[in-house]
Order: sequence, then structure tokens, then C-alpha cells
Amino acid sequence: MNRTVFILNGPNLNLLGRREPHIYGYTTLDQIRESSEQLADELDLVCDFRQTNHEGVMVDWIQEAFEQGAALIINPAGLSFNSIPVLDALKLIDAPLVELHLSNIHARDELHRHSIMSGVVDSVICGMGADGYPLAIRAINDLLRHQAATT
Repeated sequence: MNRTVFILNGPNLNLLGRREPHIYGYTTLDQIRESSEQLADELDLVCDFRQTNHEGVMVDWIQEAFEQGAALIINPAGLSFNSIPVLDALKLIDAPLVELHLSNIHARDELHRHSIMSGVVDSVICGMGADGYPLAIRAINDLLRHQAATT
């Protein structure tokens, strides 16, 4: 069974800790990457953590995860609300797939309230800030264990 999990982060998340910290918190993406890689290692997962500001790059990475049969955690950020190419790429994923948002998008303004990605994922975690990442990694681990037990 493939124990690789891609953790893909969308536009502007490279500025975490500095951009709108009242919404997204003060934890940087580098800090999230370090703790995510450490937890993944503890769970015997291979973590491939990435960030892009470009929709096409995100699509390429999702396709790469698909080709590898890897599980996927995606924080699509601003791509959540209108990126049909990312949505279509996510539909390829057969492995466990978790959507993650730092803020509670359901409590945000109308523009940021509905992610078009949510309908094609196994689970959505939102509103937990940086603490959502370890929750998502543990969810992926549980989904992989369940998948292995039923195949």
C-alpha cells in the first residue's frame, strides 16, 4: 500500500504568519511543513509538502499524486471557490483525499463561504488554523488503514 501523502497548499499560503494573521494565525508555512513532516514520519507516512501560487502548477501536482497513487491533503486557498481545473484534477484521485482550510470558510463573507472542491473529497477540515494539518494527516492515516483493511 502506498503510504505517500501529498500536502498541497495554494496561493498566498507562503505568506502565512504575515498575511491577515487575525484570520489565518501567526504560524508560518515553514513551521507547518516541519511539524507535518515530523508527524507523517511518526505515522510511517512519506510526506511531500508543497506550495504554489499558480493554478496550473497545482493541477500538475494533483496529477502527479494521482499517477503515484498517493493520498492527498489540499489547502486550495483562493482556488477553492472557482478553480474548475483543480476540481477536475481532484476528481482523478482514488486514494484518500482531505480538503483543509485554516479559517472557518462557512463563517466568512459570501465570496469565501463555499468551496467547490468539497463535493469530491473524503473529508473537510476547516477553522482549526494550523492545528488542522495534524488533524488532516491523522485522518489520511486512518483512511489508509481502513482502505487496507477492506481490500
